[in-house]
Formats: sequence, structure tokens, C-alpha cells
Amino acid sequence: MDPVETVVAAEATSISPNEVCVLVPTYDEAETIGGVVAGFRREGFSNVLVVDGGSTDGTRDIARDHGAHVVVQSGEGKGQAVREAMAHVDLEYVLMVDGDGTYRPEDATRMLEPLAEGYEHVIGDRFADMETGAMTRLNKVGNGFTNRAFSLIHGDDYGDILSGYRAFTRESFERLNLTADGFGIETQMAVECAKHDVRTAVVPITYRPRPDGSDTNLHPIRDGGIIFLELYRRAKTNNPLFYFGSVGLASTLVGLVLAGYVGYEWFVRVPRVSHEVLAVVSAAAVLFGVQLLMFGVLSDMILSLHREQVDRLEKIEARQPAERSGTFSDDER
Repeated sequence: MDPVETVVAAEATSISPNEVCVLVPTYDEAETIGGVVAGFRREGFSNVLVVDGGSTDGTRDIARDHGAHVVVQSGEGKGQAVREAMAHVDLEYVLMVDGDGTYRPEDATRMLEPLAEGYEHVIGDRFADMETGAMTRLNKVGNGFTNRAFSLIHGDDYGDILSGYRAFTRESFERLNLTADGFGIETQMAVECAKHDVRTAVVPITYRPRPDGSDTNLHPIRDGGIIFLELYRRAKTNNPLFYFGSVGLASTLVGLVLAGYVGYEWFVRVPRVSHEVLAVVSAAAVLFGVQLLMFGVLSDMILSLHREQVDRLEKIEARQPAERSGTFSDDER
């Protein structure tokens, strides 16, 4: 199977709800958390873990009343809540969902089914069935831009990398290097999955509007900027040619534009006008840009060689048990 695949199967999963921890990060979700917890418990998930970021509206009490185990996180932000929550998870599978009531508990079986097939991480695609009013036009544009940028930088199309509905194995989560404290956690998870070749599936889900009376904790401009910067910063180790090359190309183009202006003012305009300072700036910008482009190419070559070496080491390690047991395939003889 391909590392990334859209899964539309409706067959029942072989994973029992008792093997799954439903992880719900929350902050001031009193209007919706009760329905979220009750919905998953109706689907048979008795292990519901709510990690609360210091709500003051009674979120924790409501979650407990509906049967959830509640933990108060020591820090702030969704990303920190998710990382801290994993210390309280002792089950093999985790189903992560927002506490705002926008995701359907009925989609849980569909989300878990790829894990039973051997996938390690599952992303729920909100755009497959998005109800009217579930997302503003600004958020749709921002999400689309982020998904296209991710696909360009990392070479994988995960459909909806900002989705808060995810399923994954605890083992695969431990392989991810996650540092984001806020809403950048979904972006980091997607980047790390691509970087570490975590087998990822995309599942179509239904995305609903927030219920009346509940307010979103997401600020489109501020959090959108954080998400994009996180996506770009993570390109440094996964696609250095893009990371350095994009800045290098921009610097080179700025330098060439300035050089064109200086040349026009000196060779074409009458009387001639000299711009010594701009000439120096344009030359510096071009040199800086070319150096970054060269550095990006060299970094990309080093990364490719590193990946080849890692692949070779993994193949050698895979062959060692067979050599010790004296069992070889026809190709290895």
C-alpha cells in the first residue's frame, strides 16, 4: 500500500473500542464537551481522556459528569496538552478529537479502520463532507493554501493537515519530534509523519458547524501565521532546497529588480542619475541569494545521501536475523 492513501472503506474495524483512548484537548468548551464525551461513550469508547488547559467555565466538571477522565495540563496550548496527555495513555491506539462538537463520534469506526490494516496515522479529511457554515471563507482559503504548501514542500498530499480528528498508534507518536505548544501541533504531526515515513491514511469525515453559544479558540490571522511559519521552519530538515532556495530566489529577484532600476537610471534616463547605494544593495542581494541557492542545493544533496545511508543500514539490520537463522529468500542467495 502507498504511504498516503484515501480510505473510503465502511467495513467495521477489528480494533475494539476498549483498545482505544479518546483524547480530547479542551479549553473553555462547557457548551460542547458534554455532548462530545457522551457521543463517544455511546459509540462504545469507555476510555475518554480530557486534557484541560485551565478552563474557567466548568468544562472539567461537565466532562467528569459525562464519564471522562480529566487531567489538568501543567502548561498552555493544544500542542502541550497532546504531548502531556500521552503520559496518561497506556492503550495501543489513540483517537484525538477536538472538544468543540464539530466532529462526529459516528466517524470513529471509519477513522480506526486503517489502523487495523497496518497504517500508523490517520487524518480525517474535513473537506470531504463539510456542512454549510462549518468553516469561514477565510479559513477555507488559509487551509487550502497550507495544504498546497505542505504538498509542495514535503511531497505528500495528506488532504487536510490541519484536521483535529486523528487516529494513531502510541508507538508511531513516540517517533515524532513534537515541540509546538499551540495549534501548530497538527502541522508538526503531518510534517513528522512525512519525515519519518509514518504510514498515513486519509479518511473522509463529516465536519459540522460549532453549536450556537460556543466560541472558537482559534484566531485565523495569528494562529494561521504561526501554522505557516511552523510549516516553513520544518522544511529545513525535510526539504532544505525549498527552505534555503525560496529565500535565495526572493533575494536574487529583489537584487535583479534593483539592478535593473539602477541600470535604467544610468543608461537610459537623460540626464543620467547614479544610485551608488542602490547598486551596492542590489549586488549584495544577488550575491546573498545565489549563495543561499547554492547552499540549498548542497544541503539537499547531503540529505539525499543521508537517506540512502539510512535505507542501507535498515536493509542490513533486516537481513541480520535471517542470516543468523540461516533463512534467506531466493533474491538474497
